[in-house]
Amino acid sequence: MSNLRNVAIAGATGAVGVEMLKTLEKRNFPVANLKLLASARSVGKEFVFKGEKIKVEEMTENSFKNVDIALFSAGSDISKAMRRCVVDSGAVMIDNSSAFRMEDDVPLVVPEVNPEDIAKHHGVIANPNCTTIIMLVAVNPLHRAKKLVRLVASTYQAASGAGAKGMDELVRQTADILAGKTAKPEFFAHQIAFSLIPHIDSFMENGYTKEEMKMVNESRKMLHYPELKVSCTSVRVPVMRAHSESLNMEFAEEITPDEARAILAKAPGVTLVDDPANKVYPMPKDASEQYNVLVGRIRQDITRDDKRGLDMFISGDQLFKGAALNAVQIAELL
Repeated sequence: MSNLRNVAIAGATGAVGVEMLKTLEKRNFPVANLKLLASARSVGKEFVFKGEKIKVEEMTENSFKNVDIALFSAGSDISKAMRRCVVDSGAVMIDNSSAFRMEDDVPLVVPEVNPEDIAKHHGVIANPNCTTIIMLVAVNPLHRAKKLVRLVASTYQAASGAGAKGMDELVRQTADILAGKTAKPEFFAHQIAFSLIPHIDSFMENGYTKEEMKMVNESRKMLHYPELKVSCTSVRVPVMRAHSESLNMEFAEEITPDEARAILAKAPGVTLVDDPANKVYPMPKDASEQYNVLVGRIRQDITRDDKRGLDMFISGDQLFKGAALNAVQIAELL
Protein backbone atom coordinates (compact mmCIF):
# COMPACT_ATOMS: atom_id res chain seq x y z
CA MET A 1 0.00 0.00 0.00
CA SER A 2 1.28 3.47 -0.87
CA ASN A 3 2.32 5.69 2.00
CA LEU A 4 1.47 8.84 0.02
CA ARG A 5 -0.92 11.20 1.79
CA ASN A 6 -3.33 13.89 0.65
CA VAL A 7 -2.37 17.05 2.54
CA ALA A 8 -4.04 20.43 3.00
CA ILE A 9 -2.44 23.57 4.41
CA ALA A 10 -5.04 25.90 5.93
CA GLY A 11 -3.70 29.43 6.15
CA ALA A 12 -1.26 28.70 3.34
CA THR A 13 -0.44 32.33 2.56
CA GLY A 14 0.59 33.28 6.13
CA ALA A 15 4.16 33.22 7.43
CA VAL A 16 3.79 29.80 9.10
CA GLY A 17 1.77 28.37 6.20
CA VAL A 18 4.51 29.29 3.74
CA GLU A 19 7.09 27.63 6.00
CA MET A 20 4.90 24.52 6.24
CA LEU A 21 4.92 24.28 2.46
CA LYS A 22 8.70 24.66 2.30
CA THR A 23 9.19 22.14 5.11
CA LEU A 24 7.03 19.50 3.44
CA GLU A 25 9.22 19.79 0.34
CA LYS A 26 12.53 20.01 2.17
CA ARG A 27 11.80 16.91 4.25
CA ASN A 28 10.36 15.06 1.22
CA PHE A 29 7.06 14.37 2.95
CA PRO A 30 5.13 11.73 0.97
CA VAL A 31 2.49 14.01 -0.58
CA ALA A 32 0.07 12.55 -3.14
CA ASN A 33 -2.07 15.67 -3.55
CA LEU A 34 -1.63 19.07 -1.93
CA LYS A 35 -4.32 21.68 -1.30
CA LEU A 36 -3.44 25.25 -0.36
CA LEU A 37 -6.33 26.90 1.47
CA ALA A 38 -6.85 30.49 2.58
CA SER A 39 -9.48 33.23 2.68
CA ALA A 40 -11.31 34.40 -0.44
CA ARG A 41 -8.97 37.36 -0.95
CA SER A 42 -6.01 35.01 -1.51
CA VAL A 43 -7.71 32.78 -4.09
CA GLY A 44 -5.62 32.39 -7.24
CA LYS A 45 -2.25 33.12 -5.65
CA GLU A 46 0.33 30.58 -6.79
CA PHE A 47 3.02 28.71 -4.89
CA VAL A 48 5.53 26.19 -6.24
CA PHE A 49 5.80 22.75 -4.65
CA LYS A 50 8.30 20.26 -6.09
CA GLY A 51 8.37 22.16 -9.37
CA GLU A 52 4.59 22.28 -9.73
CA LYS A 53 2.53 25.45 -9.48
CA ILE A 54 -0.40 25.15 -7.08
CA LYS A 55 -3.14 27.75 -6.82
CA VAL A 56 -4.63 28.81 -3.50
CA GLU A 57 -8.28 27.82 -3.02
CA GLU A 58 -10.85 29.36 -0.71
CA MET A 59 -11.24 27.33 2.48
CA THR A 60 -14.79 26.10 2.99
CA GLU A 61 -16.44 23.30 4.96
CA ASN A 62 -16.14 21.11 1.87
CA SER A 63 -12.39 21.65 1.40
CA PHE A 64 -11.30 18.56 3.34
CA LYS A 65 -12.94 15.77 1.39
CA ASN A 66 -10.33 13.07 0.62
CA VAL A 67 -7.72 14.91 2.74
CA ASP A 68 -5.66 12.75 5.12
CA ILE A 69 -3.76 15.46 7.03
CA ALA A 70 -4.75 19.10 7.42
CA LEU A 71 -2.01 21.43 8.67
CA PHE A 72 -3.72 24.47 10.20
CA SER A 73 -2.19 27.88 10.79
CA ALA A 74 -5.20 30.10 10.25
CA GLY A 75 -5.93 31.34 13.79
CA SER A 76 -7.96 29.98 16.69
CA ASP A 77 -11.38 31.13 15.49
CA ILE A 78 -11.02 29.45 12.09
CA SER A 79 -9.62 26.26 13.64
CA LYS A 80 -12.62 26.07 15.97
CA ALA A 81 -15.04 26.74 13.12
CA MET A 82 -13.49 24.09 10.86
CA ARG A 83 -12.78 21.37 13.44
CA ARG A 84 -15.97 19.40 12.95
CA CYS A 85 -15.91 19.36 9.14
CA VAL A 86 -12.20 18.36 9.12
CA VAL A 87 -12.72 15.47 11.55
CA ASP A 88 -15.98 14.36 9.93
CA SER A 89 -14.20 14.17 6.57
CA GLY A 90 -11.74 11.66 8.04
CA ALA A 91 -8.74 14.00 8.08
CA VAL A 92 -6.47 14.65 11.06
CA MET A 93 -6.11 18.33 11.97
CA ILE A 94 -2.66 19.39 13.18
CA ASP A 95 -3.42 22.82 14.60
CA ASN A 96 -0.87 25.56 15.23
CA SER A 97 -3.23 27.86 17.15
CA SER A 98 -4.03 27.94 20.85
CA ALA A 99 -7.61 26.77 20.22
CA PHE A 100 -7.37 23.19 21.53
CA ARG A 101 -4.05 22.95 23.38
CA MET A 102 -5.48 22.51 26.85
CA GLU A 103 -8.42 20.28 25.90
CA ASP A 104 -8.19 16.87 27.59
CA ASP A 105 -8.93 14.88 24.43
CA VAL A 106 -6.43 16.76 22.24
CA PRO A 107 -2.79 15.65 22.43
CA LEU A 108 -0.29 18.52 22.71
CA VAL A 109 2.86 17.20 21.06
CA VAL A 110 6.53 17.90 20.48
CA PRO A 111 7.90 14.78 18.74
CA GLU A 112 11.23 14.94 20.61
CA VAL A 113 9.36 15.15 23.94
CA ASN A 114 6.10 13.14 23.95
CA PRO A 115 5.58 11.36 20.60
CA GLU A 116 3.57 8.60 22.27
CA ASP A 117 0.73 11.05 22.96
CA ILE A 118 -0.09 11.22 19.23
CA ALA A 119 -1.80 7.82 19.50
CA LYS A 120 -4.46 9.36 21.79
CA HIS A 121 -5.86 11.76 19.20
CA HIS A 122 -9.52 11.97 18.19
CA GLY A 123 -8.94 13.78 14.93
CA VAL A 124 -7.07 16.81 16.32
CA ILE A 125 -3.45 17.20 17.46
CA ALA A 126 -2.25 20.56 18.80
CA ASN A 127 1.08 22.27 18.18
CA PRO A 128 2.29 23.94 21.42
CA ASN A 129 3.23 27.59 21.76
CA CYS A 130 6.55 28.35 20.05
CA THR A 131 8.43 29.31 23.23
CA THR A 132 7.24 26.13 24.99
CA ILE A 133 8.41 23.97 22.09
CA ILE A 134 11.86 25.58 21.99
CA MET A 135 12.22 25.27 25.77
CA LEU A 136 11.12 21.64 26.11
CA VAL A 137 13.33 20.39 23.27
CA ALA A 138 16.28 21.63 25.36
CA VAL A 139 14.96 20.85 28.85
CA ASN A 140 13.27 17.46 28.38
CA PRO A 141 16.52 15.43 27.97
CA LEU A 142 17.75 16.84 31.29
CA HIS A 143 14.36 16.21 32.92
CA ARG A 144 14.41 12.57 31.79
CA ALA A 145 17.86 12.12 33.33
CA LYS A 146 17.54 14.05 36.61
CA LYS A 147 13.85 15.03 37.01
CA LEU A 148 13.09 18.72 36.76
CA VAL A 149 11.49 20.20 39.89
CA ARG A 150 11.35 23.93 39.18
CA LEU A 151 12.04 26.16 36.20
CA VAL A 152 12.24 29.96 35.90
CA ALA A 153 12.31 31.26 32.31
CA SER A 154 12.82 34.67 30.77
CA THR A 155 12.02 34.75 27.06
CA TYR A 156 13.39 37.18 24.48
CA GLN A 157 10.88 36.93 21.65
CA ALA A 158 11.48 38.23 18.13
CA ALA A 159 9.18 40.60 16.26
CA SER A 160 8.31 37.79 13.84
CA GLY A 161 6.50 36.06 16.70
CA ALA A 162 3.90 38.81 16.31
CA GLY A 163 3.62 38.20 12.55
CA ALA A 164 4.30 40.33 9.51
CA LYS A 165 2.87 43.47 11.15
CA GLY A 166 5.31 43.13 14.03
CA MET A 167 8.30 42.80 11.72
CA ASP A 168 7.12 45.70 9.57
CA GLU A 169 6.81 47.93 12.63
CA LEU A 170 10.33 47.07 13.82
CA VAL A 171 11.77 47.91 10.39
CA ARG A 172 9.75 51.12 10.07
CA GLN A 173 10.56 52.40 13.55
CA THR A 174 14.26 51.59 13.17
CA ALA A 175 14.41 53.53 9.89
CA ASP A 176 12.52 56.46 11.42
CA ILE A 177 14.81 56.71 14.46
CA LEU A 178 17.96 56.47 12.33
CA ALA A 179 16.54 59.27 10.16
CA GLY A 180 16.00 61.45 13.24
CA LYS A 181 12.23 61.00 13.27
CA THR A 182 9.96 59.95 16.13
CA ALA A 183 9.01 56.26 16.21
CA LYS A 184 5.23 55.87 16.33
CA PRO A 185 3.83 52.65 17.86
CA GLU A 186 0.92 51.35 15.82
CA PHE A 187 0.95 47.57 16.22
CA PHE A 188 2.89 47.15 19.49
CA ALA A 189 1.85 48.95 22.67
CA HIS A 190 5.16 50.84 22.79
CA GLN A 191 8.22 51.58 20.68
CA ILE A 192 10.03 48.32 19.89
CA ALA A 193 13.02 49.67 17.93
CA PHE A 194 16.05 50.17 20.21
CA SER A 195 13.92 49.07 23.18
CA LEU A 196 12.03 46.04 24.50
CA ILE A 197 8.56 45.42 25.84
CA PRO A 198 7.95 43.08 28.84
CA HIS A 199 4.42 42.36 27.67
CA ILE A 200 3.24 39.66 25.22
CA ASP A 201 -0.49 38.84 25.04
CA SER A 202 -3.03 40.06 27.59
CA PHE A 203 -2.49 40.27 31.34
CA MET A 204 -4.33 37.91 33.69
CA GLU A 205 -5.53 38.34 37.28
CA ASN A 206 -2.35 36.75 38.68
CA GLY A 207 -0.15 39.39 37.03
CA TYR A 208 1.20 37.01 34.40
CA THR A 209 0.33 37.29 30.72
CA LYS A 210 -1.43 34.59 28.72
CA GLU A 211 1.86 33.98 26.88
CA GLU A 212 3.65 33.33 30.17
CA MET A 213 0.93 31.00 31.44
CA LYS A 214 1.09 29.01 28.20
CA MET A 215 4.64 28.06 29.20
CA VAL A 216 3.39 26.90 32.59
CA ASN A 217 0.32 24.94 31.52
CA GLU A 218 1.64 23.46 28.27
CA SER A 219 4.85 22.20 29.92
CA ARG A 220 2.87 20.46 32.63
CA LYS A 221 0.55 18.82 30.10
CA MET A 222 3.27 17.53 27.76
CA LEU A 223 5.49 16.23 30.55
CA HIS A 224 2.46 14.69 32.33
CA TYR A 225 3.70 16.53 35.39
CA PRO A 226 0.95 18.76 36.88
CA GLU A 227 2.96 19.66 39.96
CA LEU A 228 5.95 21.03 38.00
CA LYS A 229 6.83 24.53 39.22
CA VAL A 230 7.27 26.97 36.32
CA SER A 231 7.50 30.76 36.27
CA CYS A 232 8.04 32.87 33.16
CA THR A 233 8.56 36.47 32.05
CA SER A 234 8.01 37.02 28.31
CA VAL A 235 9.68 39.98 26.61
CA ARG A 236 9.38 41.26 23.03
CA VAL A 237 12.80 42.30 21.75
CA PRO A 238 13.96 44.18 18.61
CA VAL A 239 15.10 41.01 16.81
CA MET A 240 13.59 40.04 13.46
CA ARG A 241 13.50 36.25 13.79
CA ALA A 242 14.20 33.47 16.35
CA HIS A 243 13.34 33.48 20.04
CA SER A 244 15.82 33.11 22.91
CA GLU A 245 15.29 32.04 26.50
CA SER A 246 17.25 32.23 29.74
CA LEU A 247 16.48 29.20 31.90
CA ASN A 248 17.15 28.55 35.58
CA MET A 249 16.43 24.93 36.50
CA GLU A 250 16.24 22.93 39.71
CA PHE A 251 16.41 19.12 39.58
CA ALA A 252 15.59 16.34 42.02
CA GLU A 253 19.10 14.94 41.60
CA GLU A 254 22.49 16.60 41.33
CA ILE A 255 23.67 17.47 37.84
CA THR A 256 26.88 19.17 36.71
CA PRO A 257 27.37 21.30 33.61
CA ASP A 258 29.55 18.57 32.08
CA GLU A 259 26.80 15.99 32.64
CA ALA A 260 24.28 18.33 31.06
CA ARG A 261 26.52 18.89 28.02
CA ALA A 262 26.98 15.15 27.56
CA ILE A 263 23.20 14.59 27.70
CA LEU A 264 22.39 17.48 25.35
CA ALA A 265 25.11 16.56 22.84
CA LYS A 266 23.13 13.39 22.08
CA ALA A 267 19.64 14.89 22.33
CA PRO A 268 17.43 15.01 19.22
CA GLY A 269 16.67 18.51 17.94
CA VAL A 270 19.48 20.10 19.95
CA THR A 271 22.76 21.68 18.81
CA LEU A 272 25.23 22.29 21.63
CA VAL A 273 26.80 25.75 21.22
CA ASP A 274 28.73 26.16 24.44
CA ASP A 275 32.27 27.53 24.33
CA PRO A 276 32.11 30.91 26.11
CA ALA A 277 35.90 31.23 26.26
CA ASN A 278 35.84 31.59 22.48
CA LYS A 279 32.66 33.69 22.47
CA VAL A 280 30.56 30.77 21.22
CA TYR A 281 27.01 30.66 22.57
CA PRO A 282 23.42 30.63 21.23
CA MET A 283 22.24 33.75 19.42
CA PRO A 284 19.05 34.37 17.44
CA LYS A 285 20.93 35.33 14.28
CA ASP A 286 22.51 31.86 14.26
CA ALA A 287 19.28 30.05 15.15
CA SER A 288 17.32 31.73 12.34
CA GLU A 289 16.25 29.24 9.65
CA GLN A 290 17.77 26.34 11.61
CA TYR A 291 15.76 23.26 12.56
CA ASN A 292 17.58 22.60 15.85
CA VAL A 293 17.44 24.54 19.11
CA LEU A 294 20.83 26.02 20.05
CA VAL A 295 21.84 25.44 23.69
CA GLY A 296 24.75 26.97 25.61
CA ARG A 297 25.96 29.11 28.55
CA ILE A 298 25.47 25.98 30.67
CA ARG A 299 26.64 26.60 34.23
CA GLN A 300 25.99 25.63 37.83
CA ASP A 301 23.51 27.78 39.73
CA ILE A 302 25.73 29.51 42.31
CA THR A 303 22.78 30.46 44.55
CA ARG A 304 22.48 26.86 45.71
CA ASP A 305 24.61 24.96 48.23
CA ASP A 306 24.12 21.70 46.30
CA LYS A 307 24.55 20.82 42.63
CA ARG A 308 20.88 20.49 41.77
CA GLY A 309 20.66 23.81 39.92
CA LEU A 310 21.67 24.76 36.38
CA ASP A 311 21.42 27.84 34.20
CA MET A 312 21.51 27.88 30.40
CA PHE A 313 20.62 30.03 27.41
CA ILE A 314 18.85 28.79 24.29
CA SER A 315 17.78 30.13 20.88
CA GLY A 316 15.39 28.61 18.36
CA ASP A 317 13.59 29.60 15.19
CA GLN A 318 9.94 30.02 16.19
CA LEU A 319 8.72 29.77 12.58
CA PHE A 320 10.59 26.47 12.06
CA LYS A 321 10.78 24.35 15.21
CA GLY A 322 8.36 26.63 17.00
CA ALA A 323 5.66 26.13 14.35
CA ALA A 324 6.00 24.70 10.83
CA LEU A 325 8.68 22.06 11.46
CA ASN A 326 6.99 20.73 14.59
CA ALA A 327 3.67 20.38 12.72
CA VAL A 328 5.31 18.50 9.83
CA GLN A 329 7.18 16.24 12.27
CA ILE A 330 3.83 15.35 13.85
CA ALA A 331 2.51 14.55 10.36
CA GLU A 332 5.54 12.33 9.75
CA LEU A 333 4.80 10.37 12.94
CA LEU A 334 1.18 9.96 11.85
